[in-house]
Amino acid sequence: MKPEKKRKIIGHCFIDVFKSSIKTDQIKFLAQGTLYPDVIESVPMRGQPSVTIKTHHNVGGLPKELDLELVEPLKELFKDEVRAIGRELGLPEKFLRRHPFPGPGLAVRILGPVEEENLKILRDCDAIFMEELEKHHLYDQIWQAFAVLLPVHTVGVQGDFRTYEKVVALRAVTSEDGMTANWYPFTPEVLAQISRRITNEVQGVNRVVYDITSKPPGTIEWE
Repeated sequence: MKPEKKRKIIGHCFIDVFKSSIKTDQIKFLAQGTLYPDVIESVPMRGQPSVTIKTHHNVGGLPKELDLELVEPLKELFKDEVRAIGRELGLPEKFLRRHPFPGPGLAVRILGPVEEENLKILRDCDAIFMEELEKHHLYDQIWQAFAVLLPVHTVGVQGDFRTYEKVVALRAVTSEDGMTANWYPFTPEVLAQISRRITNEVQGVNRVVYDITSKPPGTIEWE
């Protein structure tokens, strides 16, 4: 399935789940944390020419049948500006420094079927990645970090057995506003530790690779 088709399916699912969750006519507004990069990548703003890079489920308005007013107070701000506002409001630094997470969720980090087994593998790999970043005091130096499950298998040797298992790619970038980004230069020792833990602790993975592509030419997310 092509990434854009997957994103649109997830967007429709988002609306369907939201509609089924509304149990009262007391709800009049829907607040979303849409940021300016979401808008830039999805649709032109204020009539300016723009190319759609990828569709964001939270851009483009709401179906009329929802009869809700959309509130997006941050949609003309970049994340660094939002964080500055958060500090002025006195929000905890832990919240402000949290890495971005894609609206479509882990589905865009699974390059293949979005199945329960694949979701578990990806969650386990991502948890190890975050634990190691925290352990080495690297989390706050990185704009965004995550694992991606690739739709390929490779031959490996684990214990005394030959394996044919999945491949996980690690992605970590530095950025100011998310519009451009550089890959983070981990030390070999840190990468080795993360790879060793993933292949030893996550059943179904026998190979780990690291993405050294900046934005551009690549986007931060893989889909």
